[in-house]
Amino acid sequence: MAMPRSRPKRIYELERIGNARTVQLYADGFSALTNREKIFAYFMVQAAIAGRNIAIDQANKYAVRIMKLCEHIISSPKGIPVKNIDAIRNYVKLFWINNGMYDHGTNRKFVPACSEHEFRKALQTACKNHPENSGPFLRTFADVKRAMFDPDFMPVVTDKTPGHDFISESANNFYEGLNTSRLNEWVGGGNEKNPLNSKVIARNGMIEELIWRCGGDGCAPGMYTHELNRVVENLENAKGYAANRRQAESVELLIRFFRSGAIPDWEKFNINWVKDSSNVDFILGFIEVYMDPRGQKGRFESAVYFTDKKQTRLMRKLAASAQYFEDGAPWTDEYKKRDVVAPVANVVNVIVETGDAGPISAIGINLPNEQAIRQKYGSKSILLHNVVAAYKASEPKGLLEEFCFDKAEIRRAKKYGAISDDLHTAMHEVLGHASGKISDSLKGDPADYLPGYYSTLEEARADLVALWNAFDPMLKKLKLADSDEIGKAMYDAYVRNVFLQLRRIPSGDQLEEDHMKNRQLVVNYVIKNSEAIRTEHRKGKTFFHVIDYPLMREAVGRLLAEVMRIKAEGDLTAGKNLVDAYGLKINTAWRDEVMKRVKKLNVSSYTGFVMPALRPIKNKSGKITDVKISYPKDLTKQMLEFSSMAH
Repeated sequence: MAMPRSRPKRIYELERIGNARTVQLYADGFSALTNREKIFAYFMVQAAIAGRNIAIDQANKYAVRIMKLCEHIISSPKGIPVKNIDAIRNYVKLFWINNGMYDHGTNRKFVPACSEHEFRKALQTACKNHPENSGPFLRTFADVKRAMFDPDFMPVVTDKTPGHDFISESANNFYEGLNTSRLNEWVGGGNEKNPLNSKVIARNGMIEELIWRCGGDGCAPGMYTHELNRVVENLENAKGYAANRRQAESVELLIRFFRSGAIPDWEKFNINWVKDSSNVDFILGFIEVYMDPRGQKGRFESAVYFTDKKQTRLMRKLAASAQYFEDGAPWTDEYKKRDVVAPVANVVNVIVETGDAGPISAIGINLPNEQAIRQKYGSKSILLHNVVAAYKASEPKGLLEEFCFDKAEIRRAKKYGAISDDLHTAMHEVLGHASGKISDSLKGDPADYLPGYYSTLEEARADLVALWNAFDPMLKKLKLADSDEIGKAMYDAYVRNVFLQLRRIPSGDQLEEDHMKNRQLVVNYVIKNSEAIRTEHRKGKTFFHVIDYPLMREAVGRLLAEVMRIKAEGDLTAGKNLVDAYGLKINTAWRDEVMKRVKKLNVSSYTGFVMPALRPIKNKSGKITDVKISYPKDLTKQMLEFSSMAH
């Protein structure tokens, strides 16, 4: 009798590059979609790739040119010394993963492991291999070499260090020729018309606002015209395969926004998109504002995904009970919603993420970010199931044994860790970001009142909402948590991860990335304002140990009430004091210890995903009739293809 063939074991981790690793992302269930859904997804993926270089340019005005130089060299390596070509390959891989030459966690620039002279020689050799391109590439290198090789030139992509000028000392491409004082004076005069989607530049004694739009329908072209025209072309193709009228309207409204750049068009798109619950869905636009020190300019990002119906139970139950959790929030009634619009909540499998969304991926998303739309129309929350699965399948062994305080914590983490992680992410997105209302006296969005601090505070607020509700009896009633051990596992992991995240900061003494700052803020506040967490030392190792879970929840509630008040009232002084006191500076001795302990375990600091690839199947007349999915397992191949498609 023939034995059944076993399914080949999936490959997740692909390679290590410095402190990063690449992992293949799988999208199970894509082949079961209808042909219409697959073709819609295909064109949306093309749109995502077409706009990807916008996010790279937003990181730094030299970034796209640097990437093209490196890609030219690694595509023409003949005659280049192995040591130098390996250094350039590793540099551009980190560049691709981070969408620029700034580390995702530290916000600080990384430089090639080869010298400027060695890079120039490699470029000259590559140009000899393809002499038709030699002139432009060599001239480009003269323009960008300082940005590539001088670690002290434009060193931090987003600098929010107290005492620094957030605008002039940030290397991103949202502002040019300006400092904070001059920009604030210009903005205060009512001159900024497109705070979300523009670059503000000073030249010839004048300040100009360059709108990100491709033009059309009576609107003049603006910045990123080439890329946005390509995005729009693919959106036009996708529109014909939309699942329903509402989704087609969403695509049409998004096209209108990319052409006009008008904020009212963006708002109309979001209001329509938030009401659409199509099986295949997307995120596309200028969205997250973490890179802007003011918290205003949206970086380009895109994600295309489909609902995992079997896994969606968790999100839907939380969404349906959103009013219950809002009523039980620890902040004052003045800031509680009385007519919560239940968010669209799904567990999804990602097909592609570009720009600010990938290759480094979040595990949960809640949009839109605009507070007024959230309060009136609701929001969408998604948990990225295949991203979470890929993280878990590729995570190194031994982390729990090394950093858990005792065997009881290890057992709890192994038994309940996956459930508590999913629950925390779901509550962060569904209940956290979608909760609360601003003061009636606050005119405008809270982000306008909390420059430099809003993103950290909002992420802290969402985390705190999840931690506050971790032991709520409603979770058992909804059959989402059958034991308080799940809440304990959530608290354990949150505290432990604040210690572990220090491995992302190999030098310096402060945090820059908003999510890292928010987590440290929460744990440091609890440590310094309660007796709930004990820092213990054993055999030369430090452990963070929760000794009183109810006491920690009380401290979480106090902090959450204050963070909600700060957001609702736009209290910049209180927000600044809170973040600077608890979230900014790190204990460098602990960092050095963590670095030493994780080194033994061969643990990477962060992950970049290689996305699934879609290939259209066409009939004799050239019409797409089906779409096949495959898994490249090769970051370089995929990124070079993305670059060629974005040109």
